[in-house]
Amino acid sequence: MKKINCFGDICPVPVLRINEEIPKLKKGETIEVVCDHSCVVESIKHQYKNYTVDIDEVLNGVWEIRITKN
Repeated sequence: MKKINCFGDICPVPVLRINEEIPKLKKGETIEVVCDHSCVVESIKHQYKNYTVDIDEVLNGVWEIRITKN
């Protein structure tokens, strides 16, 4: 699983970093993104509707987001 650390990155930087990796995914593969800005969470929810997106707030204000290609 590819992991992308986006701590301190605000939109659109995390989405741009994800967009670099998304084309490399094969069906069933996952990218995990760790971020600390809620705007990133909202952007990912809207941007990747054709993927399975699982979002967990692991600490207050810290999210682990898994994007899986269907």
